[in-house]
Amino acid sequence: MHTFIMENSARSASDKALRINIDAARYGTFAEIGAGQEVARWFFHVGGAASTVAKTMSAYDMAVSDAVYGVAKRYVSRQRLQAMLDHEWSLLLERLDSSRGATTKFFVFADTVATKSWSRAEEGQGWLGIRFQTESHGQPSQIIIHARMWDLENARQQEALGMLGVNLIHAAFYDHQKPEALIGSLMDGLTRDRMEVDMIKFSGKAFEALDNRLVSLQLVEQRLTNAALFAPDGEVVEPAELLHGMPVLIERGSYRPITRVTLDMLDRSLGLMRSDPDADEREPVALMEMTLRNLLALDERVDHADFLARMDSLRELGRTVMISNYSRYHNVTSYLRRYTKDRIGMVLGVPTLAQIFEEKHYEDLEGGILEALGRLLSGPVKLYVYPLRDTKTGKTITAETLSIPGHLSHLYAHLKENGRFVSIHPGPDFDLGVLPRDVLAMIRTGKDSWEDHVPEVVARVIKERRLFGFKGAAMCP
Repeated sequence: MHTFIMENSARSASDKALRINIDAARYGTFAEIGAGQEVARWFFHVGGAASTVAKTMSAYDMAVSDAVYGVAKRYVSRQRLQAMLDHEWSLLLERLDSSRGATTKFFVFADTVATKSWSRAEEGQGWLGIRFQTESHGQPSQIIIHARMWDLENARQQEALGMLGVNLIHAAFYDHQKPEALIGSLMDGLTRDRMEVDMIKFSGKAFEALDNRLVSLQLVEQRLTNAALFAPDGEVVEPAELLHGMPVLIERGSYRPITRVTLDMLDRSLGLMRSDPDADEREPVALMEMTLRNLLALDERVDHADFLARMDSLRELGRTVMISNYSRYHNVTSYLRRYTKDRIGMVLGVPTLAQIFEEKHYEDLEGGILEALGRLLSGPVKLYVYPLRDTKTGKTITAETLSIPGHLSHLYAHLKENGRFVSIHPGPDFDLGVLPRDVLAMIRTGKDSWEDHVPEVVARVIKERRLFGFKGAAMCP
């Protein structure tokens, strides 16, 4: 008897697999490439798998895999995973829908993974996905995720993969109406030093009302990963899909709202990066980053409506967005170095550059500010620095004229002389004394002058959707 497994008590992989096995309505296919058949193994191990498993498939040979799923440029990729789900789902319905579709909620689980091996020293990573019905003969829903495995031994990576797969299947079946709980349960039995889930996407009937941007934000909020990326159209992307081997330019900000000055900082830095003597023909990936700290409201919670407002305005500008929980710049460089050894540019203002040279921020590091700067400037990294107008003196401060007091002045001078800082020269019509928080206050108090400080398309979106507390008259159609 296994009736002791109650609705919310199945937390271990064994309990979860057993709960699914004794659920007579669930029946489907497991297709796994790489790392063995670690997910299906759990269902055979706990017993009763005959009521769950219609077929297991493992097309390891590339020629066999291509013959079954079509030719692929990369075998561990989102495209290969999608082909596996499409193919196996079609076969499952073709073979079984007429005979048992009225009493069954079908599913297909698939993964394509590369773990550490004697011939492969890179980190383990892979794609996992499930397509499933929430009712008999119903339209399917789908969840795909990308994971990175940090265990040093192949066997440990396989074990972690198996647990993650079981967690995903169980969450899809029993938590699909509670996305936050679903995401949190993916790491049951696992820790971040073993596994990271850095991309997730929901689609299909069960998730028609779900915004995948909020789902990906949950990955960062719940600490399943340190960063999530969104393409200009708002599509969720896996970091390596955008960043692998590419030059990267990143600007950090609150974008509440994005101002003309903020946009000018990025665009002028992009021009400087393109004209760099070390540049090649590849276009740098330009990221606009927001941290969780930027998104926190007064109650220390993330305001999801406010987050979507910022994302909507950035999407109108066709910008790629990164959400992270990194508060310090050197952690951003370390993150990007996981994906590229190419040039990295960081866009910042003079006040932020001055803060980087404040030692109090690095008291937890054994090497202090020297360690932080070493990480920040690891490899070909340049800081593109936008000037500031001192409202008290009226003087404009640049990277060249910024004064770093005390014993760090020589270090600053050394980095400056070696080309680590590049000054940005803004256009003459920009008011360098107006900050984004000033513009936000104008929007909320109804001062028409706020429109002079934001891009025209952003002003239109703010008015149409009444973003950021805008209370004025909406635009006429």
